[in-house]
Amino acid sequence: MNEPLDNFRRLMPEKSTGGVKALVDGTFLAYNAARLREACHVFTEKFAGDGVTVGISAAGALTPAGLGASCLVPLMKAGLVDWMVMTGANLYHDLHFALGQSLHMGSPSLNDCELRDAGIVRIYDILFKSEVLFEADAYVRDFCRSLGARGKIGSAEFHYLLGKKLLEDNHRNRDLSVLMTAAELDIPLFTSSPGDSTLGMNMASVALEGVDIDFDVARDVNQTAAIVYHAKKNGGASGVLLLGGGSPKNFVLQTEPYIQEILMLDDSGHDFFIQFTDARPDTGGLSGATPSEAVSWGKINPEMLPDTVVCYGDTTVYLPILAAYCADSGMNRPQKRLYGMLERITEELYGDFKKRSAQPSE
Repeated sequence: MNEPLDNFRRLMPEKSTGGVKALVDGTFLAYNAARLREACHVFTEKFAGDGVTVGISAAGALTPAGLGASCLVPLMKAGLVDWMVMTGANLYHDLHFALGQSLHMGSPSLNDCELRDAGIVRIYDILFKSEVLFEADAYVRDFCRSLGARGKIGSAEFHYLLGKKLLEDNHRNRDLSVLMTAAELDIPLFTSSPGDSTLGMNMASVALEGVDIDFDVARDVNQTAAIVYHAKKNGGASGVLLLGGGSPKNFVLQTEPYIQEILMLDDSGHDFFIQFTDARPDTGGLSGATPSEAVSWGKINPEMLPDTVVCYGDTTVYLPILAAYCADSGMNRPQKRLYGMLERITEELYGDFKKRSAQPSE
């Protein structure tokens, strides 16, 4: 390293004054604490720009832990989330809050055989009665039946209509639910593996009854790519906040290889990248894959690597700090309301693809 140490901020601890922003800026000075400080700075200084389209992926059981209501909903209401990809499990458990069902703080060391006998379900240290699942399942099945013979339906449309239904039935709980907030603010909300969740299982059971309905995965791939393509084509930038890894992370990031390598349209990759993960990169799994590795796939703009941050640790610790930091910083943007634009921007993507396909190969 040829740079003098004078170019680097001196590590000088400051007493916390009580606010999250002051705590992060003054005391998160090294190791993963410093990476979290960098993530807070990149998010508030880069992601929060009006010309940036922000996508969030969420894996792991975040909503049953309350992080949908406590963190994601405030970020959405502040205009800091433009589109999302979540596991079906996160969306299903979001229903408990939307429906006013009770979840309880417990312990990971309880006897699971005794819990089973008592009709209690455990997600690590979260406890709830099995009736919570039965009631949520019945609500989803009734909703699927109400859609009629829709045939193929994109997951964004499915979640939007489900959110609208929840707003009609349980409006008082709207600030507790990601589904309801997304529908209220026209934020497209996708799931990357719709069959791998209780939402998908309930849709499958309704299909057995003869209802003509199924998820349209191809539509999801094209609509997510269209969101990124539209943002970049029109002079904006794309930022991705990845909460955990897994399938949602890949679904957000694969938009760029799809645009560049499959559709053969000009683009340069996502511009800003923040990930909270407990996965290591050396095992070869996508959950731990670094931004620099993503550059080789065309997923990340190589010129923007300085604006990428990976924080190793627990999302349930890091996300509340990031959300509180944004609130302390007064971050607020106008809503982009991309859901209402999905058809138009997907046609834009399709139109450019047709033009590109009509050109003679070199």
